[in-house]
Amino acid sequence: MKLSNNWFTTVSEYENGAMVIVCGREDMETYMHSGKFKERAEIYWRYKGDDRGMPSDSEARLMEPVQEALQKAMEKDKLAILTGIYTGDNQRTWIFYTRNVSAFGEMLNKALASFERLPIEIYTEKDPDWNEYCEMSELRQEAAEDILEEE
Repeated sequence: MKLSNNWFTTVSEYENGAMVIVCGREDMETYMHSGKFKERAEIYWRYKGDDRGMPSDSEARLMEPVQEALQKAMEKDKLAILTGIYTGDNQRTWIFYTRNVSAFGEMLNKALASFERLPIEIYTEKDPDWNEYCEMSELRQEAAEDILEEE
């Protein structure tokens, strides 16, 4: 099945009250229920943000080719799928669901080999039920409900 490139964007906040922009990929049900993507990999890029915790334009421009390189490399053979992007509170987080964490790490190093050393950290955990993705999808639903209430 071809990966959807449909995304939603909503604004939420972290537990500490800081604003976060959430970009989530839609149409992931087939992959979620396939049972093949049981592990979640999160890549964190910390930055010095503006007074709202958002990256400067120049920092955001640095992140774009990194994201493109990661997404292209991981999704080429569906080793991993980028499902969410969080930006706020002086950090961007990319969420991938992967078939294999060690292969993910190897591909990450290959994908980013042409870049200068990046300020990133990686965290992985088993998430066969796609709990993080489901929570992110709930944020979209809540935002849609808020809009309907305002109308």
